[in-house]
Amino acid sequence: MITVLNRKAGPRISKYIYGHFAEHLGRCIYEGLYVGPDSTIPNKNGMRTDVVEALKAINIPVLRWPGGCFADEYHWQDGIGAKEKRKKIVNTHWGGVTETNHFGTHEFFELIDQLGCEAYINGNVGSGTVQEMQEWIEYMTMAGASPMSALRRENGREEPWAVKFFGVGNESWGCGGNMRPQYYADLYRRYQTYVRQYGDEKIYKIACGPNVDDYEWMEEVMKNASAFMDGISLHHYALTGAWEDKGPALDFAEEHWWSLIQSAEKMDELITKHSTIMDTYDSENRVGLIIDEWGSWLAVEPGTNPGFLYQQNTIRDAMVAAVTLNIFHKHAERVQMANIAQTVNVLQAMLLTEGEAIVKTPSYYVFDLYQVHQDAQRIDSYGNSAEHLSYTISQKDGVLNLSMCNYALDGNQTIDFQFESVINNVQSSRFIYGKAIDSHNEFDRPEEVLIKPFEDYSYEENKLTLTIPAKSVLTIQLEVSD
Repeated sequence: MITVLNRKAGPRISKYIYGHFAEHLGRCIYEGLYVGPDSTIPNKNGMRTDVVEALKAINIPVLRWPGGCFADEYHWQDGIGAKEKRKKIVNTHWGGVTETNHFGTHEFFELIDQLGCEAYINGNVGSGTVQEMQEWIEYMTMAGASPMSALRRENGREEPWAVKFFGVGNESWGCGGNMRPQYYADLYRRYQTYVRQYGDEKIYKIACGPNVDDYEWMEEVMKNASAFMDGISLHHYALTGAWEDKGPALDFAEEHWWSLIQSAEKMDELITKHSTIMDTYDSENRVGLIIDEWGSWLAVEPGTNPGFLYQQNTIRDAMVAAVTLNIFHKHAERVQMANIAQTVNVLQAMLLTEGEAIVKTPSYYVFDLYQVHQDAQRIDSYGNSAEHLSYTISQKDGVLNLSMCNYALDGNQTIDFQFESVINNVQSSRFIYGKAIDSHNEFDRPEEVLIKPFEDYSYEENKLTLTIPAKSVLTIQLEVSD
């Protein structure tokens, strides 16, 4: 029995926890989000219509761009002006392919406008200058007369854009410059000074935080620069084993089911320990922990460019998504944003595309089921839960939202929830389920994993009983009264 304390609202679960990440990597931008205005694939100003509609349906709140490792070799002026005159570069991080820069600042904000979400821009510290970063901010956000706002207008945009989030460097401990934490802390202090406030809305400045369990990095950067930041990032990917020997996305052994989920569960320990360090320098939770790269990182699909990080997405990835989102909710006081990697065709993608075809992945459907928790108040609970179950309860607009994941390989789990209020009605009840441990959607079988009505529940007075199948994720919404 789990007792639900639904008369006492907990912290707000930020909608930005459901953020996404789009890097110039493989087929995420080109062929995924952007096909160009002359494409035969239906598009609006070059943005792929079916992808935009699918992302809007899960209420995407924020999109991070242009990287990732690509951000620290990206020079924004290469991506403005007439497309035929834009500088071509080699994408040295991801496959050694030619980057046309046809998708740049104007195209990104066109996408943001179509999605109706916020922009998270990652600035170039690794190979860029302070002046370059300052001028990009001016170009994007300056309403009045200035050299960069004049340049923006020459390129067809009269009004400034809103930049809600700005990252000062990415993975500065690695691909972003191989820096030491003390050096980066000083560099962050310098660069962020020139992320000027030209508009009315404050830009939320995000420092580069640690990789996985690098607690020294968190300690040094918080100690030396926390007063100058609004958030600090953390990166952790779920792996099946060693970084150098990633397991396959399909046809994997049962041991890889468990190792991947166990790796995802490490997020709880990481957030707990990093938050403890942050508490030393920020006891009021002013600085947000921003997990702007997370998700499953598996072996690429056979026959694809290894630098494109294209992997299939199965019911196992859905388990990773649900377990991780539940962990973020648990730490809602500190976790203010997260960005799953990546939106289309890369790593734990929401969508896969091939020509005109599109597939929604099991991970996509978890984000669909879980969107009810965006900006809801977390509801705490206590009591015994069955093994291999992970869940979240929240409340929003008078409705209680219960999402649960059963990541056991076989066997149903029956669980009772006792509320402090009487259950009047079940407003909605939906779930996804995998018949096999690698159940997934293909272009010729796009509905192997699909949201369906969930009916294996009963309620009486203030008690709800659920029987949830193995390899499934559900959300049930309840109307209650005193």
